[in-house]
Amino acid sequence: MGAHPPTSHAVPAAGEPGNGTANRSPDGLQAGLKNRHLSMIAIGGVIGAGLFVGSGAGIKAAGPGILLSYALTGLLVVLVMRMLGEMAAASPTSGSFSAYADQALGRWAGFTIGWLYWFFWSVVLAVEATAAASILTGWIPAVPQWAWALLVMIVLTGTNLVSVGSFGEFEFWFAGIKVVAIVIFIVIGALAIFGLPPGHHAVGTANLLHHGGFLPKGPGAILSGMLLVVFSFMGSEIVTLAASESPNPVVAVRKAVNSVIWRIALFYIGSIAVIVTLLPWDDPEVTKSPYVAVLKSLHIPYADVVMDVVVLTAVLSCLNSGLYTASRMAYSLGERGDAPKAFTKVNKGGVPAVAIWASVAFGFIATIFSYTSKDTVFQFLLNSSGAVALFVWLVICVSQLRMRRTIERETPERLTVRMWLYPWLTYATIALIVFVVGYMFYDKDGREQMVLSVVAAVVVLVAGLVLQKRRPRAEPGAVPEAATTAEAPENA
Repeated sequence: MGAHPPTSHAVPAAGEPGNGTANRSPDGLQAGLKNRHLSMIAIGGVIGAGLFVGSGAGIKAAGPGILLSYALTGLLVVLVMRMLGEMAAASPTSGSFSAYADQALGRWAGFTIGWLYWFFWSVVLAVEATAAASILTGWIPAVPQWAWALLVMIVLTGTNLVSVGSFGEFEFWFAGIKVVAIVIFIVIGALAIFGLPPGHHAVGTANLLHHGGFLPKGPGAILSGMLLVVFSFMGSEIVTLAASESPNPVVAVRKAVNSVIWRIALFYIGSIAVIVTLLPWDDPEVTKSPYVAVLKSLHIPYADVVMDVVVLTAVLSCLNSGLYTASRMAYSLGERGDAPKAFTKVNKGGVPAVAIWASVAFGFIATIFSYTSKDTVFQFLLNSSGAVALFVWLVICVSQLRMRRTIERETPERLTVRMWLYPWLTYATIALIVFVVGYMFYDKDGREQMVLSVVAAVVVLVAGLVLQKRRPRAEPGAVPEAATTAEAPENA
């Protein structure tokens, strides 16, 4: 097992050109993301379409106990993001956890998790394009659904090709709409819970404790709920990839990592708490479309249309960031020799055009399958990429265990973000992820997804091992050069 020599880039201090080239990131990409872009990507990155659409299935599976499912999964994400933030602040790179796995565990690990991650987001492109087309067709039935999917893909591909600033601007407004919508929802819901609007009475804890109790389907339903909600948190890590294309990646990563706790608590746990407190969990309307159900119960006019707009925004945001993420991972793989060298070609706008086209091409193919072979090929793509989130989190944990020792030994000044209670909390996080993976094998609803995901991972792993044998091992534990701002380590 061995790693090839990691690409080493000197990161210029904030605001200074690097190697005579202004506005370039550590990886040679355009450093065109502004602080407001990164802030909104960090805040909005945890609000996916899965929260608005998929939360009903979780409520149906666990009742009010879904709050514990979200809390446990949120805790897991917070811990993983802290570990990833530690590595990303020490060494910002567009490859993020894939590059760190390469350095810490070996080329096979970086290759495997990088391609699996690319595969996941390329499939997500098809899922989100289809979802957006479904909403748009409902508004304008005269246009075929496939045409809407094609149009959405073309438009967002164009924004990603122009410049990273163009991507950031679109994501800023998409994420902004999501954030404003969810905050308004929570405020209105909280007022209704306390009976403040005219004609409403305080609901108290009736809906939380009646209808079978807080855990109407037993404690085991908490784990079943986790399996349903765990994948809606995928995307929190995007900010660590995007940070490398900003003028000051270290500060950007630190802010994102430190804010992940309140983001999850507010947007996920806060909004779900409003739903299960205001309405009975077993109401068919709640399990079908929980946010619409709450708005209708409060007599908000055009509730369906309002939520369609919000969901469409969330879908477009996910599609936009998914294309960005897949292309940057492909770019990083190309830089490390684990993907075609053409993926590293950058256009005049400073973006990896070939990597973007390759990612969107796979997304187009998957979209076609979503219409022609929905229950066969497309279902296989969905299931075989379904558990990638857990694999990514596990690799981040194991990589951090090894990277931390290397950084402390060689460049301790880079530890401006530190994992809490290292290494014991890292071990505990690994144990929790392994437990969830094991439960997916046990759970009949999650078994097929986990089996197919493992098969996909094994296929990619074998390819990575074969590739690794063709290149001698470099000096282990190398950490690429990265200048950080001269600030005291932050241990909060």
